[in-house]
Amino acid sequence: MTWQNWAGTASADPARRSWPRSTEEIGHAITAAAKDGLTVRALGSGHSFTPAAATSGVALDLSGWAGVVGADLDSGLVTVRSGTTIRELNATLDTLGLAMGNLGDIDAQTLSGAISTGTHGTGAGLGGMATQVVGLELVLADGSVVSCSAEQNPDLFNAARVSIGALGVLSTVTLQCVQAFRLAADERPMALEEVLARFGEFAAGNDHFEFFWFPYSKNALVKRNNRVDGADAPGVMPGWRRFLEYEVMENVAWGALCRTGRAVPATIKPLNRFAAATLSKRSYSGTSHDVFVTPRRVRFVESEYAVPRESLLDVLAELRAGVAGLADPVMFPVEVRVAAADDIWLSTAYGRDTAYVAIHQYAGLPYAGYFQLFESIAASVGGRPHWGKMHSCSASYLSSVYPRFSSFLQMRDSLDPSRLFANAYLSQVFGD
Repeated sequence: MTWQNWAGTASADPARRSWPRSTEEIGHAITAAAKDGLTVRALGSGHSFTPAAATSGVALDLSGWAGVVGADLDSGLVTVRSGTTIRELNATLDTLGLAMGNLGDIDAQTLSGAISTGTHGTGAGLGGMATQVVGLELVLADGSVVSCSAEQNPDLFNAARVSIGALGVLSTVTLQCVQAFRLAADERPMALEEVLARFGEFAAGNDHFEFFWFPYSKNALVKRNNRVDGADAPGVMPGWRRFLEYEVMENVAWGALCRTGRAVPATIKPLNRFAAATLSKRSYSGTSHDVFVTPRRVRFVESEYAVPRESLLDVLAELRAGVAGLADPVMFPVEVRVAAADDIWLSTAYGRDTAYVAIHQYAGLPYAGYFQLFESIAASVGGRPHWGKMHSCSASYLSSVYPRFSSFLQMRDSLDPSRLFANAYLSQVFGD
């Protein structure tokens, strides 16, 4: 049975699939694969644009290994099976009066896939999802199980939180959750020049800040989400308006515009400007995960780089100039987010306060020239590619932008010397 990711950018034909429902069954599947001379990769929800999960060996489908194992309501520590999706996790945490402190805007990923590829949300004082992990259980190449945390096997912990599945298969993840909270959302169009001039102010002055820029427009959509108690919160968005804004406008209507642009590329630039001109102001409040997450039904391809926050304005200036000269026009907006520095060896925010620049193109439209332009700009400031989004970086380049890259490779050599968990993508990013 052929496996394919959500965006259609990667596919594979595994020799066999396994559906483990326990840590022991994960171990048995791994040792059986090794005995048969097959490699092993764990499958998440297919939301990586890279072929990170692709394998011609054994594909471990962890969808049956899901759910919360245990929760301490006083400390906020919650242990979760690795195949649990973020959507399932959010729903369960809601019933416990808990929440994740920061999330991205898609909740279809499995928890293990999201943290292993460095998935993040936005917030100048907050880290990505892996920074909320306080403990891991990992099944190794010999089928044994090892636990790690900041106190127990700390080097393994720093390596395994973002590892692209190169060290073993995650079995359980222990998260530091917080008390459930509400967010006040403010979304409004703003002149791009004003957003850039006030970028530092917006990043520092909001719990969660991001903006979207349509490449042929002078406008941006600014999103600011801040924690708020019930007394100060704006009203909840009515269901009918939420449906209109997020389903009709951002999916059905936007999808129709994108299909028009793909059919008639000469219309892309005016359609892009039209979409930016129709952006509307929205202020509302909701439970944190309801505000963080946005339904994404229009398919696209994506590349994202983490750059030093102080380099962001230069990167965007070069990107704006370069987009104007592209042979193939760009339909989708550029997204900019922020994150605090962390200490996870392969985190894109390792050791530096970070700005994220994500570029997209509608599925089926040419994107190679655009992505190559962006990659060259990001590389000029030491940019680090998102492990789950499209890039062409090699181990040679990555070793120059990750101070603990060699430490990670040594850890991999010690845990998987025979490369049981290898695939072509890992060969690209870690070398042969």
